[in-house]
Amino acid sequence: MKLLDNYFKLSEQKTNVKTEVIAGITTFLTMAYIIFVNPSILSEAGMDYGAVFVATCLAAAIGCFVMGLWANYPIAQAPGMGLNAFFTYGVVLGMGYTWEAALGAVFFSGLTFFLLSIFKIREWIINSIPMTLRLGIAAGIGLFLAMIALKNAGIVVANPATFVSLGDLSQPPAIYALLGFFVITALAYLKVTGAVMIGILGVTVAAMVLGHNEYGGLMSMPPSIAPTFMAMDLMGALDVAMLSVIFAFLFVDLFDTSGTLIGVAHRGKLLDKDGKLPRIGRAMMADSTASMAGAALGTSTTTSYIESTSGIVSGGRTGLTAVVVGFLFLISLFFAPLAGSIPAYATAGALLYVAVLMAGSLAHANWEDPTDAAPVLIAALAMPLTFSIAEGIALGFISYVAIKALSGRFGDLNPAVIILALLFAARFLFLG
Repeated sequence: MKLLDNYFKLSEQKTNVKTEVIAGITTFLTMAYIIFVNPSILSEAGMDYGAVFVATCLAAAIGCFVMGLWANYPIAQAPGMGLNAFFTYGVVLGMGYTWEAALGAVFFSGLTFFLLSIFKIREWIINSIPMTLRLGIAAGIGLFLAMIALKNAGIVVANPATFVSLGDLSQPPAIYALLGFFVITALAYLKVTGAVMIGILGVTVAAMVLGHNEYGGLMSMPPSIAPTFMAMDLMGALDVAMLSVIFAFLFVDLFDTSGTLIGVAHRGKLLDKDGKLPRIGRAMMADSTASMAGAALGTSTTTSYIESTSGIVSGGRTGLTAVVVGFLFLISLFFAPLAGSIPAYATAGALLYVAVLMAGSLAHANWEDPTDAAPVLIAALAMPLTFSIAEGIALGFISYVAIKALSGRFGDLNPAVIILALLFAARFLFLG
């Protein structure tokens, strides 16, 4: 205990081993749904379900261990929601790239993030992007997840006349997805720990009892990771058209991580007197290291989880909390049969609930100023309607610069935003 106290500075943070362990378990329960959801999404890209399950657990564990042991923060990591959907539906199914090339893009985005953290360029980038665009992008990712959830459950279907229309709500997948969403939302409101995971498992069990799903077992030795291990195609990721994909992975991870770190740290009173996060460089590098490791193992971008707040509310203040989460992800490796029993409609409700949380950023937009409101709406709507996070980011930047410039609001623009908008516009005009 003395060793743990000295290493993690438990006494200095006014915490103890018992509190940190409880906080770690709490955080894990609130984010364990990713163990089921991530393989479900990435397997649609043609990846082996069992291998992705193992890669998800290992990448999350690596991220948590680096964050806890090196940065000493109670912030857990795992493959990010939204980024996994972009990987499958945007890059592989949408743009036609192989999942191996997509993994290469994830690796390069993680490497770039790592270099930005070392040379301290990340602060300049973060400060250069207007809050308006950040809000629109966050909301857009939420709406993108909502569209995926509704599509997977058959609630929204293709229609040649109207593009989309309402599906058959009498079908089991639609009923189970809506039931899961209702249960998760209600449990979250009641502040039940592990609401999302309870909803997923509850729907799965209900479907089994009613004969709509098969039980594949509870525990076994972990599946082989061979189908995805070191399968990333680095040369394929260097295709010119893939640069926008790498940028999208990098951009979303950069702001997702920075926002989560500051938000969680503020809740845990971990910021210094100037409102800054000590050791933020280490925290950022932990995130980027986990992304590179995840790409090598066979999963999409790994990022910091806002669900870490639940552990902080439970008293977690040091990296020991994150280390506990990491160990629990390793233990989860032996529950592959259970993960394989989770049907897509059981995770659809979880996706829809996460979408609700992310779309909440729209409430913070300045709707009184049309030069701010319009880019927010364009970025938010473009992602689900184009089925691409990258296109939403691009259209958001272009609309922001064009509207501000035409309105004479040049003071709201900075070189970074202008350059990015011009690059995006050139790509649309000359590369299609």
